This record gives sequence, C-alpha cells and structure tokens, in this order.
Amino acid sequence: MPQDMRADVLVVGSGPVGMVLAMDLASRGVKVIVAERRAPGEPPNVKCNHVSARSMEVFRRLGVAQAVRDTGLPADFPNDCAYRTTSTGIELSRIPIPCRRDRYTATGGPDTWWPTPEPPHRINQTFLEPVLFAHMSATPGIRVLNRVAVEGFEQDHVGVRATVEELDGGASFTVACRYVVGCDGGRSTIRRAMGAKLEGTPVVQRVQSTLIRAPDLIDRIGRPAWMLLSLNPRRSGTVVAIDGKEEWLVHNHLHEHETEFDSVDRDWAIRTILGVGPDFRYEVISQEDWIGRRLVADRFRQGRAFICGDAAHLWIPYAGYGMNAGIADAVNLSWQLAAVVQGWAEEGMLDAYEAERRPITEQVSRFAMGHALAMMRQRGGVPANIEEPGPEGDAARAKLGQEAYDLNVQQYCCGGLNFGYFYPDSPVIAHDGAEPPPYTMYDFTPSTVPGCRTPHVRLPDGRSLLDAMGPGYTLLRLDPALDAGGLEAAAARAGMPFTVLDLDPAAAKAGGYDHPLVLSRPDWHVAWRGHAAPPDPEALIDRLRGASPAAARSLAA
Repeated sequence: MPQDMRADVLVVGSGPVGMVLAMDLASRGVKVIVAERRAPGEPPNVKCNHVSARSMEVFRRLGVAQAVRDTGLPADFPNDCAYRTTSTGIELSRIPIPCRRDRYTATGGPDTWWPTPEPPHRINQTFLEPVLFAHMSATPGIRVLNRVAVEGFEQDHVGVRATVEELDGGASFTVACRYVVGCDGGRSTIRRAMGAKLEGTPVVQRVQSTLIRAPDLIDRIGRPAWMLLSLNPRRSGTVVAIDGKEEWLVHNHLHEHETEFDSVDRDWAIRTILGVGPDFRYEVISQEDWIGRRLVADRFRQGRAFICGDAAHLWIPYAGYGMNAGIADAVNLSWQLAAVVQGWAEEGMLDAYEAERRPITEQVSRFAMGHALAMMRQRGGVPANIEEPGPEGDAARAKLGQEAYDLNVQQYCCGGLNFGYFYPDSPVIAHDGAEPPPYTMYDFTPSTVPGCRTPHVRLPDGRSLLDAMGPGYTLLRLDPALDAGGLEAAAARAGMPFTVLDLDPAAAKAGGYDHPLVLSRPDWHVAWRGHAAPPDPEALIDRLRGASPAAARSLAA
C-alpha cells in the first residue's frame, strides 16, 4: 500500500454502520476511505436479526433496499414471534408479523400500520453484510482497505493524520483526511483516542448464545416463527431462525444469580429451551458469551473525530435497536459532514451531531434496559403449573401468554421507536417553542414540530414523499401561492441544496401537517415550519447551516 493516502473522511470499521456512513457520504460527493480489520467477505458474528423501518428507508435512498429485502429467510417464512413453553412445546401466544413476501401488502394485525414505504425486515447480519458490502464496493468515491488496523490519529485545525497498520505484514502508512469517524464497535480505538468513556450500567443481563445447525428442528416446531421464546420454570430462552431451514441462534438468558457463564451447562440449557431430549442431534457452529449493558459515551465528538454505533453506545438489544440506532447515528452525521466538506455549511454545523444523537441514545438505551428488566421478571415468574394439563394449567397459560403478548408487541412492532423521536436541543434546527408529541416504543403521532421526523405522505401520483424529496433541504408547501423565493435565493447564495415540493393539502393535513410551509432536512427531520415565509430568510438559512451565533462554536471544543 502507498505510504500516504488522502480522503475527505476516514471511516474506521465496515460493519453495517460504517458501510452506511461510507455509502451515504459518497452519495453526497464525499471521498471516503474505509479501514476494516476483516478480510473481504469474512463473515460477521451472528448478532443483529432485524432491520428497522427507519434503516430500510435509508437503504431505499441508497438504492439497496430491494436487494436487502430479497435476502434472508425464505420469502414465505413467518416473521412471527411465538411464545411457548419450549420451542417445540405448547404455544402461549403469537405476535403476527408478515413474511417478506407479504410485507408490502399485508393488512391487519399489530405490524402492518407502518407510515412508510419501507416497513421493517427480519434478516440476520450474516446475510445483510454481504449485500451492503457488495453495494459499497461498487459505489464511486469509496476505497476499502481490508486487513488493516487504525492505531491512532493526530489532528489540528486543518485535518487528521491517522496511523494505519497492515495486519498481514505489519507495514504502516498514513491516511490524511479532514475527519475520522469510529464505527469500530464496543472496544473502539477511536473512542479511546478521543478520550471518551462509556458510562451507565455495566451489567444488565448475561447471555449464552449458540449458533446451531439442526435440520430436524423445523419439523419438531410445527408452525414456524422467526423468533420462538420459551417460558418454563426450568430454563427460559430465545431461538431465532437464521436461514429458515437448519440454522438457529439459541439465547440462554441467565438468571440474576448466575454470575458465571460456565455455571450453566450449555447443552442442558439448549435442550431445555428447545424442549428436546438427549436423542436430538445438533451441531454447534459458533458460540459466544456476552453481557447486556446500558452504556453511553460521555462524548460523541472530539474536534475532527466522531464515533457512531457501538463505539458510542451499547445496550441490551431489545427492540432490535442496537445496529439500527447506529445507522441512525451514521445518517445524522453523514449529511452534516458532507455539508461542511462541500462548503455550504460552517463548522458549527458539526456540533449538532452530539447535541442531537446523544440524548436520543440515552433515551433509547433506557427503553431497552427497562424492557429487559421487565422480560427478566417475566421469565423469573413463570408459574410451576404452566405445562400441566387441565383448567388450571389452561388458565396459567392464557394469563402468561397475554402478558407476554402485551409486553412484547411494543418491541417487535416498534413504530414509536422508529419514528417518534425528535431533536429538541439542536443548534441547527429553528425551534418554535411547540412541544413534540409524546411517544412510546409502539406508538407515535406524526408531527411537524421542528426536530421531529418529517411526516410521510403519498403524492397524488402515488410516489412516496421520500422518493420525491431532494438530497438536500426540501421545502414542503401546502399552498403554492405562498412565496418561497426569498428562501430559495438565500439558500442559493449560501450554496445550500434546496428544492420546493408542493403537497396535496388534504393528504398532507391528514398526515400530520398543520403548517403550510415545512422545511425538511436531508435526514428527513423537520428543520423549520411556518404559516408564511420567514421575515429574515438569510438568518434562517445561516442558522440551519451552522453559521449563526446560536449554532457556531469552536471546532476544538
């Protein structure tokens, strides 16, 4: 490799978060180098099993959503979550979730109301990463360096110089860039080099995870499901269908008093969760012992260095919002970095990343931890007669099944977690004093309060709003008679990408639009709204691009 390489942004780590960041930056004309320890095509650990609707919207913008949706479980495999005494035992309740064949057309049930053209997709990370890697590798403006490690970096007011070591040979070279972003996981080198620390709850739950190959299991299960959750007094756990045929991921959730992983016999736990005897054969493909935590970094930025995803926050992955929160970090940071690199935004724009994302990760992590604790209480309180025949057993099963459904429909059909969050303290949003509507994991109210997600509507020609908005700022106008010329001119003088899109008033009002002018950011959050054009469009544009005193702060802060 050459002794010196240059790019606008160095992305450290090419998991899903790093790849999305690189692709989104490149789509905005930013030159990117991605540094990855693994070899090309080396599979990831079997971790994330769910791509959120918000992440699927991002994939849609990047042109990779359909390729992702065409991959994973068989098209007709039920994406349901089933609660049973064991994976092969008595079913207590079931949360119906459409298979990917029916994902766009299904109606009814708790998981078909998504206000987006891209509902969630159940897919394991082992299937997801190759699709993203192929797309990233074919994206102009991205150079991928495999089998390298970023050992550290130095920065000044001009840029960053990162020291990179080849893992197969030991030679070192330098990457010169304007910014560096650590998407390098929970043991992040970039986070440590920034001097940032993870803070929170170091232990929420211990889990033994085992990936097994068991071709005979699907016949023993009977009615299949993407996720099977076993509830019995002996050992509760979770089984995830990986390929819908023979590969299964078994999570053994240790009890609070089981502080050592080897205190529980792995084989016994797997067989008890599955509900099979010693004659049942399975092959262990891989295994991992891990601790669910609630940790958030005390800072997401230090000068020209940033962190995203697990490098910035770690929590027990309820609601499937570990990787997906990292993707949300990436798309939030990407357009801001691109704006500064392209020259139409000031450095003050970059203060918005931590101001917006850190409070959200604190909130989401507490959602996840609270749900984990509720699940632990439920697993620890399984009635002793849950598997007994007769009226008393029937009553116990009906009660526990309803409780499991009510608790978990929130996390598996989590529209609020996807679309309800907002940015109340951003320096590059024109807040107007209105309170955003409250939201839960499951539910939310679409709103144009600045900082909220831009409400989704369909255009008269059937297109999604997401497909019609430009890559920069989009002024959504319900009344074409309102003059947008001042805003357009102010944006043009600043070089800010800006388009005007007229919406059907009736459809927009039904979708949550209560102002005739709504300005949407490149990441589809509301930046400003009004009943008329702003009296000082220059001041508004300056605020949104980090050039006003309210937005500008020192780069070295």
